[in-house]
Amino acid sequence: MADPGGCEENGMAGRAGNLGVAAVARAIAAGTLTSEAAVAACLARIAEREDTVGAWEHLDPEGALAQARALDRMPAQGPLHGVPLGVKDIIDTAEMPTGYGSPIYAGHRPAWDAACVAMARRAGAVVLGKTVSTEFAYFRPGRTANPLDPARTPGGSSSGSAAAVADGMVPAAFATQTAGSITRPAAFCGVVGYKPSFATIPRGGVRPFSDTLDTVGVIARSVEDAALVASAAAGRPDLAALPDLGRPPRIGLCRTAEWPAAEPATIAIFEETAARLGATGAREVVLPPDFAGLADAQLAIMAAEAARQFAHERRVCPDRLSPRLADVLKEGDAIPAARVAEARALAERCRRQLPEAMGDLDILLVPSTRGEAPVGLGATGDPVFCRAWTLLHVPTVHLPLGHGSAGMPVGLQAVGRFGDDARVLAAAAWLLERAPALR
Repeated sequence: MADPGGCEENGMAGRAGNLGVAAVARAIAAGTLTSEAAVAACLARIAEREDTVGAWEHLDPEGALAQARALDRMPAQGPLHGVPLGVKDIIDTAEMPTGYGSPIYAGHRPAWDAACVAMARRAGAVVLGKTVSTEFAYFRPGRTANPLDPARTPGGSSSGSAAAVADGMVPAAFATQTAGSITRPAAFCGVVGYKPSFATIPRGGVRPFSDTLDTVGVIARSVEDAALVASAAAGRPDLAALPDLGRPPRIGLCRTAEWPAAEPATIAIFEETAARLGATGAREVVLPPDFAGLADAQLAIMAAEAARQFAHERRVCPDRLSPRLADVLKEGDAIPAARVAEARALAERCRRQLPEAMGDLDILLVPSTRGEAPVGLGATGDPVFCRAWTLLHVPTVHLPLGHGSAGMPVGLQAVGRFGDDARVLAAAAWLLERAPALR
């Protein structure tokens, strides 16, 4: 990633969104960049590209610049001092509306910031604006287009966060995942998507969809950047200090039970990566048979829990829910309690089995998406390769490793044991450093 060393402020500010979190933070600390200049550069990029990309639900340019100027007058507040961030619009912000991607909540003003936003502010971050989310972080798309090809979906539900980061509008953004809503848009837009172990980043003030699945994470341009933002938001300094493994990571190559859904681009990047890693001792891994049922189990749990989460909207304004969301909530009502209990029991068995299946491996390398971003903005793509890992509550990092035949990004995700986030991040950074440059 870009190195700010020796850059003059004007030149650096002009590419602040592309520099990344760590580079901007280092430059501000070194006095070669101001927060005001970094924010102004991001706003200039947004003004240039927003009509095409549509990544932002709400912007307050003067408010963001005022935050930046205030920080420029202060001593360093923390590791994100002066760095602009985007916030997905299902995450509460007191100074900006939070509409949850739904007309029901247009103009809604929460009383306070979500915990992750408050933690980021405490670390010195500037909240640049609210990024577009699908309806309640489910499947109905917003207006965001893929910045690499506006005829294609950016993925969802963290559509605006991924598109804004990929287009250099902001160095990083908060995102959330219930099925594949961090991994898939990161993959389609060619950036890094970090879904931490469940509940690593606090969920207070994040609109719930599924209480046992919703996970707050980060979309950024490097593993280092994602780790730095997550570390500040979680109050976990250890996440930012990526450990030196002292050796190449031990990697398992796992096609997973969902492999028949893989398209040529994913098959090709998996095989190419496997061939490159052969010299490091990477080996094929086949997961226990129970894992084949996890994707269906995730669907059942998600629908059943969502049916309860949206009890108020279904009672008061059911006609303002999209037909697709209304249908899944009805399906959730119809799922027998015994089926939900069975799905939860399967998840628990597989959580216990995963460490043994991994053995001495540091990570598994698995598909992220079926393939390249699909053409069209009416859907956000299939999260089939993400459902199991979200249900298992384990950390995942999507890595942009190359391109498919249509020229769009493709990659794989690094997956590890629950709570072993620092090791997964370190292994992911090692892999990305050795991958062909995406840009």
